[in-house]
Amino acid sequence: MNAHPDSEPDIREEYDDQDVDARRARWTASGTGALLALAGLAAAAFRLSGTAPALVPAAYAFGAVVCALAAVLGSRGRTRRALWLLIAGVMVMAWGDQFD
Repeated sequence: MNAHPDSEPDIREEYDDQDVDARRARWTASGTGALLALAGLAAAAFRLSGTAPALVPAAYAFGAVVCALAAVLGSRGRTRRALWLLIAGVMVMAWGDQFD
């Protein structure tokens, strides 16, 4: 028998809080990845129609692909890897923009 009869609901509540936090992290990672992927594709299309060197829209497109991959990983619960991919994707986009 349990020494503390009310300890089991506390444990259940703690697990419920962890489930909510994990769900929120998955939604945040996948939503942010999708948003950054769309922004990168829009920037690539915008830069492609201008006079920028070919490396600039390519960097935006590649960064968008990396962010889209982060969105997929985030939706599957790999939020830590998704965060690093989001950072890498934005860095690629920013690096490509330096060539303009």
